[in-house]
Amino acid sequence: MGAPRGVHRHGAEALKSLTIAELSSGGLITNYQCSSACRHCLYGSSPRWEKEYITRETAEALFRTMRSLHIASIHIGGGEPFLNISALEEVLKTAHERGITVEYVETNSSWFHDEESAARTLSALKKHGLTTLLISISPFHNEFIPFRKVKGVIGACERADVAVFPWMREFYPNVSALDESKPHRIEEYAAKFGRNYLRDIPSRYRITMRGRAVDTYKDVFAQHGLDEILESKPCSELASTGHFHFDLFGNYIPGLCSGLAIHHDDLGETLDFREYPFITMLYSEGIAAFLAYAKGEGFQPADSYLSKCHLCQEIRKYLVNEKKSASKEFVPAGYYREI
Repeated sequence: MGAPRGVHRHGAEALKSLTIAELSSGGLITNYQCSSACRHCLYGSSPRWEKEYITRETAEALFRTMRSLHIASIHIGGGEPFLNISALEEVLKTAHERGITVEYVETNSSWFHDEESAARTLSALKKHGLTTLLISISPFHNEFIPFRKVKGVIGACERADVAVFPWMREFYPNVSALDESKPHRIEEYAAKFGRNYLRDIPSRYRITMRGRAVDTYKDVFAQHGLDEILESKPCSELASTGHFHFDLFGNYIPGLCSGLAIHHDDLGETLDFREYPFITMLYSEGIAAFLAYAKGEGFQPADSYLSKCHLCQEIRKYLVNEKKSASKEFVPAGYYREI
């Protein structure tokens, strides 16, 4: 698409172009559908998403792109990858065929029924490259998943000789202190461990204040005035590749900025600002320029935000949900419904 009117006030000669020339460390999002709808989820995953899963063809294309950008190992996450175990097996097979090592697969353990059948599932996946399971352990996940299922998957891993990566072990004593047979709301944790429990979680757990975490914490932490936010520097973090993700639609998510996308075919070369006007604007000029554009589209900012990322997300949500923007940079559309 061409650049929308008014996006670049100073002309192309003033733009600083973004190039993703080499990747560092990251993963593959196989699906956005999830059995949970965690309050901190960066990607807005939930049961309300369509039951879409990455195809073998898309996985092959993404693995080729990764190899061309010097990546030979990744992790696999979602959503919940185990909602379609046969499709997950195909992804593992394809990764092996393309010379990509899978460091670990993430799970919230919702798929667990009994230890014997879970061990059989893990043993079958192990034949195709599964070596380690990252098992989510947190009060956010426990709002949806009884801890008995988590403990059951840990036991199944031991039986199948699959390594366990507990994320995070720090919360094991808290979660196991409540009834393990059922889920528990965060408010129950606050009642047991102190009223500031929600506020204190980010000091114990790496949470990116984007996605659904913004609404969870916008009234918990102090916000910054709009004038202060607009003094922020251009968004150089869009170039970060230290924890990248590709998704099932063939998109690369720049700098953990969920809801922003670069098609994988466009990596390795300087982005054309006419194809990626908003990412180029944010990278070159920053949030003030993006807000100026959004105001021209009718967006009315609040007086304060958690950060420039909070403001950016609110602008994009407005452009997609209210102005029906069809920009290929603001995808998947489901993200903006779920945050």
